[in-house]
Amino acid sequence: MALKFKDYYETLGVARTATPEEIKKAFRSLARLHHPDVAKNKATGEAKFKEINEAYEVLGDPEKRKRYDELGANWQDGAGGMPPPYGGMRGRGRSAQGAPDFEFGGTTGFSDFFESFFGGQGGGGFRSQRPGGPMGEEDGSFAHPGGDVEADLLVTLEDAFRGSRRKVTLRRPGHDGEPERTDSYQVRIPAGVHDGQRIRLAGQGSAGFGGAPAGDLYLRVRLARHPDFTVEGSDLNYDLDLAPWEAVLGVQVKIPALDGPTSLKVPPGTAGGSQLRLRGLGLHREGTSRGDLYVTVRIQVPATVSGEEKALWEKLAHASSFQPRKSS
Repeated sequence: MALKFKDYYETLGVARTATPEEIKKAFRSLARLHHPDVAKNKATGEAKFKEINEAYEVLGDPEKRKRYDELGANWQDGAGGMPPPYGGMRGRGRSAQGAPDFEFGGTTGFSDFFESFFGGQGGGGFRSQRPGGPMGEEDGSFAHPGGDVEADLLVTLEDAFRGSRRKVTLRRPGHDGEPERTDSYQVRIPAGVHDGQRIRLAGQGSAGFGGAPAGDLYLRVRLARHPDFTVEGSDLNYDLDLAPWEAVLGVQVKIPALDGPTSLKVPPGTAGGSQLRLRGLGLHREGTSRGDLYVTVRIQVPATVSGEEKALWEKLAHASSFQPRKSS
């Protein structure tokens, strides 16, 4: 059946003509509001946070946004409303024979719409990892071991840092007259897990044939976009906005960190684009060490000023000997 179209612009509350900076700003504002750690209703907040992340996953990526905009233009004309073949869907597992073997119970964090049109394009999802093959036996019979299957699992940065548990549901159609069944698992997300790391559920992949064992299900961790940090390996990056006088005079500020808010001293004369390093406040590395938190300074200027402020700026301009365009 046709899939329900997702209006990602509406999800983020921005116009279709929004600039990348406007989209980023809207995402950050909504993600802070609905983050599961701060939402009043955790379940509702988590669902909304996933929707916001999915929207930004598409609109925050120039290539995905272009494809999405092209898709939206034809959505009601036929091609847009047609479901893709199973090979393009990320929400289904497949047996070695190619038939649907199970469906993921919506706990990856991505909708069927996203999984269908952006799966397999660097977005991850359900993929066959090891197709089943025949196993010869002395009596001439044969068996097919089940294939391994991989699926994405959206994990917040905080949960990856401290560890958590996630309920995962698999719906399996019946075989040989057996009724459909639903299996639920409490999956442990270990503290320190990184983007791309896989969590194995042994024997929960595609079913085997002829008495052969089932394959395994691998959940590949996808770190959710965070409103404050970007991730590079085990390091975190944070943008710090400063007023011009704060950069000139220096300032002590509080900034977010995974361990809780921390204090940062910005030295006098800090230029825009400067990077300040806070050691050991990033993600866990192998062993006991941690990455670092890098703070990039962005100097902001007021768009408008009052008459009194303008007079003060003019007085500063007259008194200052600073020449920013003087050749060295």
